[in-house]
Amino acid sequence: MTKDTLEALERFDEILRRLRKECPWDKKQTWDSLRTNTIEETYELADALASHADDEVRKELGDVFLHIAFYSLIAEEQGKFSLADVVNSLCDKLVYRHPHVFGNVTAETSDEVTSNWEKLKLKEKDGNKTVLGGVPGSLPAMIKAYRVQGKAKGVGFDWDDANGAWDKLHEELDEFKAEVDKGDADAMEAELGDVLFSVINVARMHHINPENALERTNRKFISRFNYLESKTIAQGIDLRSMTLAEMDKYWDEAKALEKSNKTKQK
Repeated sequence: MTKDTLEALERFDEILRRLRKECPWDKKQTWDSLRTNTIEETYELADALASHADDEVRKELGDVFLHIAFYSLIAEEQGKFSLADVVNSLCDKLVYRHPHVFGNVTAETSDEVTSNWEKLKLKEKDGNKTVLGGVPGSLPAMIKAYRVQGKAKGVGFDWDDANGAWDKLHEELDEFKAEVDKGDADAMEAELGDVLFSVINVARMHHINPENALERTNRKFISRFNYLESKTIAQGIDLRSMTLAEMDKYWDEAKALEKSNKTKQK
């Protein structure tokens, strides 16, 4: 760690402790009161990361770090643990779960590292008691599906190759279509869930993070729709009065503009 980093951390520690003593808002905060703010800050960091906005990432990392330190300071005041305990516990875990770096185990690929990681987690005294026990129940559904599939893979419960995942996806699509034809709402929802789970499986088999892929499409759709809307507003046209073909004209313009900008960036 550099001298500048140490000095910055010491400065931060002094500021946080002073705020905790002297600021009316900071003095009354608890783990419970900060929880929702932490969730918001985490999403703001995720948004900045997706945008590859360096300044925003730096700022949001600071906000998340503030929460980590704040929780630790509250715990220290209550005699539970300190930030030093948090960091040392993390260091111990990293060393234990990387025996291919700090021990005698050999792991040549990322998949081997992941498999070893999951096996070691099950062996830890205070670790997860089951393979899927460490997946938070409150995770968004897509991220949760991706995580449980990855954990199952870590203990060998997975397709031999992507072909199996593709076959399963086609099977689930047929089953979903059959339920749509019948019109049973509950069955349709259940089968659509299977389709989405299978799509995530295919993505994982091809080393694509489905959350990142969907967010990329979300941003693309929003950008194109905003372009469409701005053009109609400029011309005094109400979107609701336009036909789909008329809207598609501006949609195609937005796509062409994206392609042109990508070419210029290269």
